[in-house]
Amino acid sequence: MTRTVFCSYLKKEAPGLAFQLIPGALGKRIFDNISQEAWSEWQKKQTMLINEKKLKLMNAEDRKIIEDAMIGYLFENKEVDIEGYTPEK
Repeated sequence: MTRTVFCSYLKKEAPGLAFQLIPGALGKRIFDNISQEAWSEWQKKQTMLINEKKLKLMNAEDRKIIEDAMIGYLFENKEVDIEGYTPEK
């Protein structure tokens, strides 16, 4: 049976993630408050962010950029800053 959460991003009840994807408190927060749909949207943005800014996941500073963007996108309703990309309205 699919678990549902009140998604902080979508502002509605939606199917939740199947398991905690990220360790620690942030991972728990995402698991408890973000839907599968919102997570999928974030993954698209994350891919664009990594590619456009040429981020390297082995670099701690680059991982921090991604984490900050993820928190902003999922919990603070901030759009990810990707040069040359204009989000649909």
